Amino acid sequence: MKTETFNQLDKVIHEKGRMAIMSILASSSEMSFRELKEMLGMTDGNLSVHIRTLQQAGYVVVSKTFVNNRPHTSYRLTKEGIRSFEDYINLLEEIVRLNRESD
Repeated sequence: MKTETFNQLDKVIHEKGRMAIMSILASSSEMSFRELKEMLGMTDGNLSVHIRTLQQAGYVVVSKTFVNNRPHTSYRLTKEGIRSFEDYINLLEEIVRLNRESD
């Protein structure tokens, strides 16, 4: 296995917390801050930092609205986020396949 293959992994997605966020959002059309926080067991600050990184990369869009006069923040993957996550998963699968072939 060549190290270049591993170097192709998207470093924004590859971090454990962000990969978890991307995985959850990939399986849902939209998710609230509270739902993500509870599912991942992250603090407000930790989740906010990861979301901000994904948003700056263009992978996640943030929607802020009011529900029953209370602020409601939700997240969904952008088209670029979906494509990047699919590319990331495909590359991981390729790494596994190449390792199995070399055994």
